[in-house]
Amino acid sequence: MNHTPESWARCSLVDVVVLNPKNDASADQVAGFVPMALAPTDYHGILQHEEKLWGKIKKSYTNFADGDIIFAKVTPCFENGKAAIVRDMPGGIGAGSSEFYVLRPTSKEISPTLIFATIKSQSFMQQGAESMTGAVGLRRVPRAFVEAFPVALPPAAEQKAIADKLDTLLAQVENTKARLERIPQILKRFRQSVLAAAMSGRLTEEWRSMSELTGWANISLRNLVQNIEAGKNLKCIETPPGENEFGIIKISAVTWGTYDEEQSKTLPEKNLFLESRRIKVGDFLISRANTIDLLGNPVIVQKVTKNLMLSDKVLRLNMDDEDKAWVNIFLRSMTGRKEIQDRSTGNQMSMRNIGQKALLEIPIPKPLYEEQTEIVRRVDQLFAHADRIEQQVNNALGRVNNLTQSILAKAFRGELTEQWRKDNPELISGDNSAEALLERIKAEKAASKPAKKTRKQTTA
Repeated sequence: MNHTPESWARCSLVDVVVLNPKNDASADQVAGFVPMALAPTDYHGILQHEEKLWGKIKKSYTNFADGDIIFAKVTPCFENGKAAIVRDMPGGIGAGSSEFYVLRPTSKEISPTLIFATIKSQSFMQQGAESMTGAVGLRRVPRAFVEAFPVALPPAAEQKAIADKLDTLLAQVENTKARLERIPQILKRFRQSVLAAAMSGRLTEEWRSMSELTGWANISLRNLVQNIEAGKNLKCIETPPGENEFGIIKISAVTWGTYDEEQSKTLPEKNLFLESRRIKVGDFLISRANTIDLLGNPVIVQKVTKNLMLSDKVLRLNMDDEDKAWVNIFLRSMTGRKEIQDRSTGNQMSMRNIGQKALLEIPIPKPLYEEQTEIVRRVDQLFAHADRIEQQVNNALGRVNNLTQSILAKAFRGELTEQWRKDNPELISGDNSAEALLERIKAEKAASKPAKKTRKQTTA
């Protein structure tokens, strides 16, 4: 606020908006209805709506109209940035969750985009979260905070210039973000194509033609797996164990392709820990119970820092070290995934199971050791390349996410319209100044207040 242009006026949000206004419309008019789930979190996210009769929603829900700004006041929706400018409601009006605040500009000279940008700014989001009151899990931003939030108000013409700049710049940011967010799916398809090529032999077709190796064998997992070990279902403390504590792994420790020992629980007593079921470097682990999409996902343990043992839903497949990488590739491929899914049991897709016998019966192609080693090397090389790209994308996404707040900060410091002010001095002075705008708003408010009724004096 101290770094804003001198031509801007200082005021509070309540000076330029009406908080939670009411609509006046016929009960049989069709209106928009917005539950919290339909509110967007992105700056240019679309506010979706359902259609309902106004008489059904006008009393129990928060009212709004086209041109209003709505935002969530309750945790975690506020922190997630659920907010939007209301547009294209049926009949121009709507209602929604009682956990929305609604801001209606008090004058046509106040830009809804400017008010919305204020709500999305880091200072409003951070201070609003810090001011929340109420019980944990159901905390809300106080009305008093919203009303008193300081606003640097540009002249009306400059508000439009700022809004145009924000629309252009932040649309570019959103487009860049959308393109970056598509890359992980492209990489996922790339990894699956690599695994498919590995399993079909296409990945080493040229390499194989230059060698004297014979064809592949068709075997089952029981020909590679010497035995399978499972842990126990024990009542635990729902936090990972500390340095001198002992614990048990969750299914999520083996779900996402790498072993995550933070996904674990602490045993209440040390004597419950089974040393024979301790997780060790080199272990080949899979989940025997999970959703249909995640069931049987394998990991090879690369690093161990905690005292953890197997749970009853995580299996350890003991086999020769030279075969672990090959089985890992197979079970992550579409062919391996289909075998696991087809052999799974259970009434619900949300929790499927695969028994040890069914697992061992899964057919698996097996090249000679030399080709198997070459396939593993090539898969590791291609996956490492994909991982590097994914890390670069994540870094870029982090920078893009910060860019929105950087642009908003520049807008509220007047930096986006610095040259505009120099080119248009007549639009920020005199009757066009921000101070004159505030005075007009105050006068309009005063004129709209109903006159106080005076009691007639009676004569004796």
